[in-house]
Amino acid sequence: MPSTSADAPPPDSTGLDVRPFRALIYRDHEPGHLARVSSPAYDLVTAAGRDRLAAADPHNIVRLILPHVDPVQGQGPNRAARQDASADLAASTLRRWLSEGVLTEDPAPGLWRYELAPASGAPTIGWLGAVTLPSAGSFAVLPHEDTFAPAVDGRRALLDATGTDLEPIVLAHDPDDEVAALTAATGAQPPTLEVADPDGVRHRLWRVTDPELTGRLTRALARARAVIADGHHRFAAARDHRRDGAAGRCAVLALLTPMGPGGLRVRAIHRVLPDLDLETAVARARTGMAVRELPVAPGGLEAVAEEWSTGSAGQVFLLTDGERAVELSVPAPSLLARVPTEAPAAWRRLDVVLAHHGLITGLWERADDPAAVLVAHDVDEALRLVAERAGTALLLRSPSPRDVAAVARAGARMPRKSTLFVPKPRTGLVLRPHTD
Repeated sequence: MPSTSADAPPPDSTGLDVRPFRALIYRDHEPGHLARVSSPAYDLVTAAGRDRLAAADPHNIVRLILPHVDPVQGQGPNRAARQDASADLAASTLRRWLSEGVLTEDPAPGLWRYELAPASGAPTIGWLGAVTLPSAGSFAVLPHEDTFAPAVDGRRALLDATGTDLEPIVLAHDPDDEVAALTAATGAQPPTLEVADPDGVRHRLWRVTDPELTGRLTRALARARAVIADGHHRFAAARDHRRDGAAGRCAVLALLTPMGPGGLRVRAIHRVLPDLDLETAVARARTGMAVRELPVAPGGLEAVAEEWSTGSAGQVFLLTDGERAVELSVPAPSLLARVPTEAPAAWRRLDVVLAHHGLITGLWERADDPAAVLVAHDVDEALRLVAERAGTALLLRSPSPRDVAAVARAGARMPRKSTLFVPKPRTGLVLRPHTD
């Protein structure tokens, strides 16, 4: 069996084409420093969170992934001009950090073994690599969610300006025994990088440059296909950014984890409808679903939501205004009829699809855009948004990884921001410049 990474599969392979790359990392990678300069993924950072991260250290990665533009500088004739100004600021910041030695590039290409260990429970272990962007019609990398064009444009502007993958997407790949064995056989030495995030997840990364090992990994992964677990907008931006003949621009930085044991878990992403009071939301929902008020002790809404989230199967939702909790269940045929029948069965069965077509754009007559429908990654965020925007939260239960994969393999897309795969890689630990 060949044993070098030069024998990696061609880009038109039916499986994943994963390549070693020369990483950019912080020169000072002491754990305390990495804690100050790293960040959650850009789409999990609130405006207030961005300011806190930027204040934590002058070299925090948030200055690249969410560059702040002075209001005067950022005002342009349209959104594209503001995005370009923001991206140009990120690029100039990156160039300065490189010239000052804040970031340093690895002398040799490698793959990175990445372990994410929560405070309790089994760790998730995967590999960071440069994944070749599949050609049109390929099934090697399958999306499962819709994207929002302005968000894609913003990420594309950053790629154009910086020529760098600033944070990885996450791919859940078909399980492979050889990948599992190679993963288990590595990681005995002290990690190259290590940091604990505020959620208690310990991130440990090992740089692996041995050509025999990286070659075996890339050939094993070439047998697998993957579903995008996180980073649909960044993946779409990378495809838009691709240029013929520029190898570095034909790939995207990705964390590859197995589907199933040892891989990621899925949580729901909730919806918040600003300026929709609970009484109106319930009255309209009553025309298509059974309604049941749940008892809530003072200050106990989080406990009610937690218990509800693990309840019986079926398409069931929870509405709340931060004080009351109302369960919606047993969708009527008239509500189910709002779900497009020409779509694959795996897609039609999803709770988030019924919520989107039946309730949000149906009975509540809301446009599906970020201004009319807010997303919340946990119950606490949903309750905060409800209070700030005088609205109603629509809480959903988590789909299973199998449900997500079935939708992707059927060629369908879930509504935007339908799934939250956890744990998340930490942004700022490993970057990929487009020099390979």
